[in-house]
Amino acid sequence: MLFNSQALVLGLLPLALAGWYLAPTRGARQAWVILASLAFYAFWDIRFVPLLVGLTLANWLVARAHAGRPSGPWASLGIAMNLGVLAWVKYANFIADNVAWALGGRHDGWSIILPLGVSFYVFQKVSYLVDLKRGQAKVYTLSDFFLFVCFFPQLVAGPLVRHNEVIWQFAQPPRRPETAETLARGFVLFTIGLVKKVGVADTVAPVADAAFGRAAAAGQALASSDAWLGTLAYTLQIYFDFSGYSDMALGLALMFGLRLPANFDAPYRSASIREFWRRWHMTLSRFLRDYLYVPLGGNRSGAARQAVNVVLTMLLAGLWHGAAWTFVAWGGLHGLALAVNAAWHRAGLRMPWVLGWALTMLFVMAGWVLFRAPDFATAARMFEAMATLPLARGAVAMDTTQTVALLGGCAAALLGPASQVFALDRLRPHPWVGAAVGVVLFLMLLLVGGRVPNEFIYFQF
Repeated sequence: MLFNSQALVLGLLPLALAGWYLAPTRGARQAWVILASLAFYAFWDIRFVPLLVGLTLANWLVARAHAGRPSGPWASLGIAMNLGVLAWVKYANFIADNVAWALGGRHDGWSIILPLGVSFYVFQKVSYLVDLKRGQAKVYTLSDFFLFVCFFPQLVAGPLVRHNEVIWQFAQPPRRPETAETLARGFVLFTIGLVKKVGVADTVAPVADAAFGRAAAAGQALASSDAWLGTLAYTLQIYFDFSGYSDMALGLALMFGLRLPANFDAPYRSASIREFWRRWHMTLSRFLRDYLYVPLGGNRSGAARQAVNVVLTMLLAGLWHGAAWTFVAWGGLHGLALAVNAAWHRAGLRMPWVLGWALTMLFVMAGWVLFRAPDFATAARMFEAMATLPLARGAVAMDTTQTVALLGGCAAALLGPASQVFALDRLRPHPWVGAAVGVVLFLMLLLVGGRVPNEFIYFQF
C-alpha cells in the first residue's frame, strides 16, 4: 500500500485516524494504530511481518535485560543481532557473489526475502540500543516501543526517528486545543508531498528511464543531450520522490498529532557538499554523524584522521543504500568531496556563492549517475556522452506535460520555500487554503487512480 494510492488516502488513513481519536484509552488507541501499521506493512507481503514483529520484540527484551544489568553485554549483543539480521537479508548474496568472483567461481543466489524498509527500522533500533548503552535512553512499555518502531508513516522509508523525539508524544491526549490546526497542517503537507511524487517525480521518471535504458543497451547510440537530459530528469525525480515521501510521512504523522523531525531543507540550493548533506536526508546524515563518524573519532585527531573517518562513513552510507559497488563508489566520492571541503574550509579559502552552488550541483548530478546506473559500464557510457561536445540532439524526447514538470521542478527546488519548514512553521491556516488544498488532493487522487502507482525510490533500500 503506497502513500500515493487511493487505498491509503480513502481507506486505511480514515480508519486509523478514527481509532486514534475515538479510542477510550491510550492503550486502545496505540493498539489500534499498531494493528493498522502492521496491516499497511502486510499489504506489501505478509511474509515481511514476522521479522518486523520478532525483531521489535527481541529488541524490547534486550532493553529490559540491559536495564536489569546495565554493565552486562545485552545492549552490545542486541546491536550485533540487528546488524547481523541486516547483513543477512540485504548483503549475504552480495558478499557471496564477490567471494565467488574473487575465487574464480560463481555463486547461485540464495532465496532470501528482503523485507521492505529493513534498513530504516534496523537503524532505528540500533540508535535506540546505542543510546541505551550510553545511558541516554530508558526502557519503554511494550506498546510505546512497538508504536515507535511500527508507526506506518515512518516505517518503510523514514525519516529516521529517535526514541526521544516521538515516544514522549504518545502520552499526550489526541484531542487538544490545537488539534484542528495540526490536522490542517498535516493535510497540507501530505498534499504537497503527493504533488511532488505524482506531479513531478513520476512524470519525469520515464525521461530518466529512457536515457539510462539507452546507456545500459551497449548497442544503442547515446547522444550528449540524452545523457544530460536523463541526468537532470533523475536529479529531479529522486529529489521530488524522496522529499515527497518525507513530506507525506510528516504530514500523516501530524494528522495524528505527532511531530516527526524534518528530513529536507532545500538541498539543491547548497553551495558546498557539506551544506548539501546538512540539507539532504537530514535524519540519515545525523545518524551517520552521531553513531558512526563521531565514534570513529570525528575531527578530534587531526585533519588526516578526519578525512579517513569521513570517507569511511560515506563508504558505509553508500553500502547502506544498496548491495552494489556503484552505491559504494557513490558514497566514497561523496566522502572524498566532504574531506576536500573540510580541507578547503580549514585553509580559510572562499569562492563566490554562485560558483560554489554550480560546482556542488554538477558534482551531485554526476553522483546521481552512479547512484541510478545498474552497473559501472552504464555509468561510464553516461559520463562519456555527457563529456561529448557539441551537445548533439538525441532520441530521448519529452512531451508537454514532462517539460512543464521538469521546468516547474527546477523552479520549485531552487526558488520555492522548503515545504516541511513552510507547512510546519510558517503556514497560516485559512478556509481558502483548505479549499484549495482539497481541490488539489482530489485532482491528485484522480490522477493516481488512472495510473499504476509507482513505488518510491527509497523503498529498494
